Amino acid sequence: MPSIRVTLGAPDSDIAAQWDDLVARAPANVFMNPAALEAARAPNLPHIHVLLAWMDDADGRRLVGIWAFRERRPARVLPRTLFIPPYDYAFVSSPVIDPAVMDEVMRALLDAIEREPALPKVFRAKYLDGDCPTYAALLAALAARGSRALTLSERPRPYASRAFGLKSSGSTRKKLRQDWNRLSSLGAVDVVNDRELAAVCAAFEVFLAMEAGSWKGARGTALLSVEADATFARRLIGSLAAKNNASVALLRLDGRPIAAQVLLYSGNTAYTWKTAFDSRFGKYSPGMLLVEKVTQLLFAMNGIEAVESCSPDGSFMSQLWLGIRPTLDILVDVRARRSVAFRLAAFEARAYDALRRARNRLRAYVQDRRAAPR
Repeated sequence: MPSIRVTLGAPDSDIAAQWDDLVARAPANVFMNPAALEAARAPNLPHIHVLLAWMDDADGRRLVGIWAFRERRPARVLPRTLFIPPYDYAFVSSPVIDPAVMDEVMRALLDAIEREPALPKVFRAKYLDGDCPTYAALLAALAARGSRALTLSERPRPYASRAFGLKSSGSTRKKLRQDWNRLSSLGAVDVVNDRELAAVCAAFEVFLAMEAGSWKGARGTALLSVEADATFARRLIGSLAAKNNASVALLRLDGRPIAAQVLLYSGNTAYTWKTAFDSRFGKYSPGMLLVEKVTQLLFAMNGIEAVESCSPDGSFMSQLWLGIRPTLDILVDVRARRSVAFRLAAFEARAYDALRRARNRLRAYVQDRRAAPR
């Protein structure tokens, strides 16, 4: 039985070398990258706790697991809980664990949460990858403790791999071929994905401006709509790009960008984090064209085996990619008996989701009434 020791700390990019060693052999999650976690650390953001699992072997101390949480208290009358992902604009909650000691590390992580006085004992993982081996290890570790996860929701998300990549036929692929030909009739069309730091930062500014000029900007949900969000996003992409873990692919017409796809990288996985396009070229489906071309480019690279959509609520990528993976939203009490804090957190989560569904129905009703002929 290997000896696993878990430490609790704040985000710290000083473990970058240990992280690189870990993701070379473990299922990836770029949002647990120490550089990303440190970028999310700011006085006006929720406190982030980072659990690090270490194992001593013949080569010395080795990082074998990392899982980061933020503290959350939706109302003063409710108890604190832990929440994953640890910061906004992160879309995968799974821990990163060495497969050789998967079960041992998962047990040690749960033990650390229960043992540490500073940590709440209830956590919610909103974007958990149901096909990642760490999820099965989590369920087994909870069962051994006499506990279990409460599943709040489960949704499919698009996912591409070398085995389940782009769809080779269908109406969508036919339309995209037509769109590419129509766009090419206007001028020279190409895709660039320069991963040099200066080029990435410049291309990210192109993306930010393009997103702000879209419907997201009109609704106030673009990154540039909130100064703190834009500051964080620039820091995140800059930190990851400095480690060659981020880029911005551009679809260009005669050298002018008309679509941008922000990409993140971890281990053998790429992530289509955010996308935007120039609405003046919307009839040519530039966003979909770019993702199609980028997917081909990524699988032509050495070392990339999968592409994560970061779209748990579904997206146009499901029309392009063959793969589907489950996204789970679960609530866990690390103790054997479900506490009052757990029951209150379950009630709050279900009430919030019910209100959100009601809001969406009301929006749809209002939009239908406005679109109806008078």
